[in-house]
Amino acid sequence: MKFIKINNSDNVAVTLNDIEKGEVLNVEGIDVLIKNNIPAGHKFALTNISANSNVVKYGYPIGHARENIEQGDWINEKTIKTNLEGLLEYEYNPHEVSIDIPQQNLSFMGYKRSNGDVGIRNEIWLIPTVGCVNGTINSLAEKLRNETQNKGVDAIVAYPHNYGCSQLGEDHENTRKILRNMVLHPNVGGVLIVGLGCENNQVNSFRELLGEVDESRIKFMETQKVDDEDEMGMKLLREIYGVVSKDERISVPISELKIGLKCGGSDGFSGITANPLLGVFSDFLIAQGGSTILTEVPEMFGAETILMNRCVNKNIFDKTVLLINDFKNYFEQNNQPIYENPSPGNKAGGISTLEEKSLGCTQKCGKSLVKDVLLYGERLINKGLNLLSAPGNDLVAATALASSGCQMVLFTTGRGTPFGCFVPTMKISTNSLLFNKKPGWIDFNAGTILENETIEQVNERFVDYIIQVASGQLVNNEKKNYREIAIFKTGVTL
Repeated sequence: MKFIKINNSDNVAVTLNDIEKGEVLNVEGIDVLIKNNIPAGHKFALTNISANSNVVKYGYPIGHARENIEQGDWINEKTIKTNLEGLLEYEYNPHEVSIDIPQQNLSFMGYKRSNGDVGIRNEIWLIPTVGCVNGTINSLAEKLRNETQNKGVDAIVAYPHNYGCSQLGEDHENTRKILRNMVLHPNVGGVLIVGLGCENNQVNSFRELLGEVDESRIKFMETQKVDDEDEMGMKLLREIYGVVSKDERISVPISELKIGLKCGGSDGFSGITANPLLGVFSDFLIAQGGSTILTEVPEMFGAETILMNRCVNKNIFDKTVLLINDFKNYFEQNNQPIYENPSPGNKAGGISTLEEKSLGCTQKCGKSLVKDVLLYGERLINKGLNLLSAPGNDLVAATALASSGCQMVLFTTGRGTPFGCFVPTMKISTNSLLFNKKPGWIDFNAGTILENETIEQVNERFVDYIIQVASGQLVNNEKKNYREIAIFKTGVTL
């Protein structure tokens, strides 16, 4: 098989392999003469498409032809233009959602926290209130790792960042919220919070933001107030380690899982293999009583009405409209084009317009009802499918997903990336070539959906793998200790 036509109403097909000019492909009984050399993952016209007429993929317009396109032509960003423009008004037209997925009573081995939350890791984290003490936390983390050899804990990690001072208004509050949510995250058994003393994000006010905490697991150090921050830091860390290292995994129902859905380095197969796989998994997990969260708001543009019409009620619809239009206003306030997407890597992979990218991206959340919409820095409250306000940037979005309470982020990619945020960041490849080329990056291959497996068969293996990872099996970013955070910034730095 050399191509795939995704929807009956499509006027394009997607190549599964490189196709040479002059080759003839039989599409539903019609011979199509290929007019150009076309890379794998890219589109070719199934019929003549006149200038300004819609190009249709996934059953929806993904833009319009810039000029006349002939049957067999290669369709890319040079021949197609987005239909999207400016702010829109939306109407709530709820669609019935019927998903019949049986309960399977699955469980994983996790860590039950005193507040009822469940973690899939038991780590010790060092979190700075301000970037000035990044060197201090890095040094302390290395000393504790050397001293303990990580025995009894899953990892000991410092999370440096650039913020906590010289920020105003919303930026300052966003920093505080993300750091608060990290401290309270169920994947961490104990935290040492390290401050300088003169920063905006004062240790005492940050302590108040946290509320009541277990003081045997969460400790504070203000370096300007101690004689030797290395000596005091190690004393506090040894106390934390003494408590955390005694924690043990117990059997927990899969309904306790909260999973973030993310994609990056997309290609022409993203909306055919890996993203639909996440959609099938998302529906499955939600049917078991679990939760998934979709973000990357700019990559909902062009497919937002699909999500809006799946909102559980008018209130959630209104919150979704605000989610979309607030992000469009953010672009306009900064004098930037709203639809400056896809990226060069996306285009090289076969994605030509933002609609095409969005229609592929939103498949990650399946067909379930949207139960809630979270602002940036908010934590998940309502189980089921949630939408989260955050940009498309990989590390910023993954950090936001983890901050909202996700114990794991599932990251689909057609081009590959090694990064990880502060929770396990599982990479799912859209094609087998990438999976075989980058075994140190990619954790699971969805490319077999185009080869010898149905999406249902792949999902069975995928669910098993998710449970193994939730029970302690490391993914590649953890094995390599690629763990970072990135906090969304919109305003002035002093």
